[in-house]
Amino acid sequence: MGLFNNIFGDSENSNKTTSGLPWKQLTDIQQLNEITEESSTTPAIIFKHSTRCSISRMALKTFEREYAIDADNATPYFLDLLEHRDISNEIASKFGVQHQSPQLILIKDGKAIYHSSHSDIDAGTVKGKIA
Repeated sequence: MGLFNNIFGDSENSNKTTSGLPWKQLTDIQQLNEITEESSTTPAIIFKHSTRCSISRMALKTFEREYAIDADNATPYFLDLLEHRDISNEIASKFGVQHQSPQLILIKDGKAIYHSSHSDIDAGTVKGKIA
C-alpha cells in the first residue's frame, strides 16, 4: 500500500498538511463571520477538503506545492468536510457557492469572488485574483 499512499495520500494522515502553508483550521461556523469581516482588508482562501477522497488529496497537494501568496495578501483556511459538513453547508448558503469537494473559494469584501473545484483548483489563478 505504500506506493498507493504516496500517489493518493494516506487516509489516516490525510487531514495533516506538510506544505508549511499557514493554514487556519476552519472548525466553527462563527469563523465565517470573522472571515467576512476580515476579507475587507485581507482576502480569505477557503479550501474544502474531503479527507477520504484521493482526488481531494491530490488537489490539496498540488495547491500547496504551487502556493506562492504572501501571508499579508491572503489568509488560507482549511476545512475538513468530514468533520465539519455543517460549516460547508453554511458556506454554500452565506456565499452562494454550490458545495463541491474538493473546492476552493476566494472571499474578498465579504463575497465569494472566485471558486473552483477538482482539477480546476489552481494557486496561480487565485494569486492573480488577489492582485
